[in-house]
Amino acid sequence: MASTLESTAEKLSTLGINGDFSSSSPNLQKNFHLLSPHQIELAKTLLELGQTHLFEHWAEPGVADDEKKAFFDQVARLNSSYPDGLESYIKTARELLADSKAGRNPFDGFTPSVPTGDVLTFGDDNFIKFEETGIREAQKAAFVLVAGGLGERLGYNGIKVALPRETTTGTCFLQHYIESILALQEASHSLAQGEVQKKIPFVIMTSDDTHSHTIHLLESNSYFGMEPTQVKLLKQEKVACLDDNEARLAVDPHNKYRIQTKPHGHGDVHSLLYSSGLLNVWRDAGLRWVLFFQDTNGLLFNAIPAAIGVSATRQYHVNSLAVPRKAKEAIGGITRLTHVDGRTMVINVEYNQLDPLLRATGHPDGDVNGETGFSPFPGNINQLILELGPYIEELTKTKGGIKEFVNPKYKDASKTSFKSSTRLECMMQDYPKTLPPIARVGFTVMDTWLAYAPVKNNPDDAAKVPKGNPYHSATSGEMAIYRANSLILRKAGVQVADPVQEVFNGQEVEVWPRVTWKPKWALTYSDIKRKINGNCSISQRSTMVIKGRNVFVEDLSLDGALVIDAIEDAEVKVGGSVQNKGWILEKVDYKDTSIPEELRIRGFRVEKVEELEKNYTEPGKFSLKPLRVKSTHQVT
Repeated sequence: MASTLESTAEKLSTLGINGDFSSSSPNLQKNFHLLSPHQIELAKTLLELGQTHLFEHWAEPGVADDEKKAFFDQVARLNSSYPDGLESYIKTARELLADSKAGRNPFDGFTPSVPTGDVLTFGDDNFIKFEETGIREAQKAAFVLVAGGLGERLGYNGIKVALPRETTTGTCFLQHYIESILALQEASHSLAQGEVQKKIPFVIMTSDDTHSHTIHLLESNSYFGMEPTQVKLLKQEKVACLDDNEARLAVDPHNKYRIQTKPHGHGDVHSLLYSSGLLNVWRDAGLRWVLFFQDTNGLLFNAIPAAIGVSATRQYHVNSLAVPRKAKEAIGGITRLTHVDGRTMVINVEYNQLDPLLRATGHPDGDVNGETGFSPFPGNINQLILELGPYIEELTKTKGGIKEFVNPKYKDASKTSFKSSTRLECMMQDYPKTLPPIARVGFTVMDTWLAYAPVKNNPDDAAKVPKGNPYHSATSGEMAIYRANSLILRKAGVQVADPVQEVFNGQEVEVWPRVTWKPKWALTYSDIKRKINGNCSISQRSTMVIKGRNVFVEDLSLDGALVIDAIEDAEVKVGGSVQNKGWILEKVDYKDTSIPEELRIRGFRVEKVEELEKNYTEPGKFSLKPLRVKSTHQVT
């Protein structure tokens, strides 16, 4: 025992820790001999930061020694994964908790105004020009998917990116995203004459909850056609929970040798990219853009080409994708804030903060609709396009740290204690908060029907949404895809029948023809216009699925289900009259556990009664022009 005490004393002396200091936590002092010099340094840091309570319950040496070592392994992870370590985390927490207790408004001294941006109209000459520019620029882009969440809030126990985007084909969100990036890669290369094709990098930010499931989804599906070397997974760590206004770290209620942790928020994506070294690799490879997007917006890639085009044309350092927003609608508004000291920033301001901020700064009516029928502050949809060079410069200063916030739930008005532990949080879209005034920050607005249909609410919550407001459920998300595709075809001249109203899972939705296509068939409006010709019509009860790249639709009358697939070297012209019993939507009870979750949360499943399905597996030119063809499955 004497040698152990001597060894401990020698370690403490070497590290400059005197007896008085270590005696502030006698239980820890007794166990110092278990710890490495690095772990003792971490212990010293915790004691200096007023965290002696973490060791009050520690047992005598020889009891739970492995747990004690594991505790410091966790502390080391928490320290290394946060910019400038735990000391910075606790210092920031104390400042933000003090502000919260005092009721300080983070927008004090700021005046809101409408920032600079582009409002695009789908299909007009301006939109087509931006799409073409965006396709050219796409091979200079990297894509970053923030996918740290499970689908529990949706009533689905898997990872959200594994959910079917739509059930006509069963294509999951991750597959659609990868196929869209590959289609962009191919289209961009075809416009870059003589250049070697560049592989567009794809990063997925995961969490402890989603990491292994994401790997399994990719590997079991051969990365959905993408080269595995193009895909990088970056796993975010959680942050320590806080027990009180002094930022005392919370002990895990289930294990006294662990600190309780919770997610830090998707703002971690910036620090992960910075620490990974990928940004410099991309810069050296000649890339110019980084696109950030979230996990379950099935319409997003309708907006990507034109949005990249806006970024390139306007030379934006930051371009926030946005949609028209009704005044006081529950979606944040893109806002320019100017401080009395001259500072300016263009950021997302949450809807419940924007209206009172306007009222407090000379706008007595607050957030109101303008002549367009919408608020002048466009709705933020959390999809960002950043220019890589300025992005690297900024992260070099901040190490990827994003301005944080804290949202404690107090027990009472005294604000002296919490109902449960809290933590610091950060959001991806708050990146512009630290940018200098010279930064070029703008936005691109596109119609909601074209660009935004997130899936984030379960059937119960969606059914409670006031009529006229978006459900943001799996039901509405799938129907939005059919609506968008039908409206795009209408714009291109196809006679698409009007939708009918149906109720699924307590949600009244428009049911359009179930039209869907692979991204390689058409990425832009110009692609659609080039591949649709003549007098085409699609009835409301119809389903059309196009899987091949070189499929051309001409003088087609569709009343039923039509599925066309073709290899790359097969060119197929589809026309004539197709009529069959088709595919119908059968209602299901979302509480019926015999039905798969991914169908239950929609309230319907596709019953494939009858269809015309053709699969062209040989190279060549083919024509399909039937006269009222009934159900058939053929491989050509």
